[in-house]
Amino acid sequence: MQTVKVGGEHWAKNQYVKVVKFNNGYQASIVSHQYSYGGENGLFEIGILDREGEFVYDTWITPDVIGHLDFAGVAAILKDIEELPPRN
Repeated sequence: MQTVKVGGEHWAKNQYVKVVKFNNGYQASIVSHQYSYGGENGLFEIGILDREGEFVYDTWITPDVIGHLDFAGVAAILKDIEELPPRN
């Protein structure tokens, strides 16, 4: 994976938030908390963001956030995001 920057990581009691930025202009928001899909079971939710941090709903990967992901599921989605064509 050739990510540009990993930032915004935050751990608190039963809460995880991280943003991964990619060279192609996309970002991934990875969260796990009591209100995220799967968070109460220790699983993760990913949202795809544009360069400005706005949610993107027009990729082939998903029309919404993706929840109930384990570590392998998160890694697979991050690879898919990295392989998207550049976003203007």
